[in-house]
Amino acid sequence: MIEEKLNEIGFKIPPTPKPLAAYIPATKVGNFVFTSGQVPVVDGEIVYTGKVGKDLTEDYARKAAELCLINCLSAVKSVIGNLDNIKQIVKLTVFVNSANDFTAQPKVANGASELLEKIFGEIGKHVRSAVGVNELPLNSAVEIEMIALVD
Repeated sequence: MIEEKLNEIGFKIPPTPKPLAAYIPATKVGNFVFTSGQVPVVDGEIVYTGKVGKDLTEDYARKAAELCLINCLSAVKSVIGNLDNIKQIVKLTVFVNSANDFTAQPKVANGASELLEKIFGEIGKHVRSAVGVNELPLNSAVEIEMIALVD
């Protein structure tokens, strides 16, 4: 049902992106799934790179956040098998590769947060941190980690 909804709004859950270093994409502890930070990778390539507010607009960064979120959902699916087993999205931590004077990290993070609410409704509402950072792996524009409560 969740994947059908994703398809209706133009998204498809890809295979879980391969880790960029020595870690796993997600782990289940009790009824929680914690994802590693996910970057906007499509078919093994980072799609959105650079500093937001300098190399990349806020709108493109929001799209990067959406892709990061889709990759987080893929990581969750890799450990629970079916996204319909998600009971609540608990938390997002959104890292934005920010130019020195860029302060709209919450607006960039809204790309992911609004998509979660569109997909999951009430159970997609979550707590969140949106943090500006100096650099991200492979010059990614955005990186997101997620915590989900599952059956």
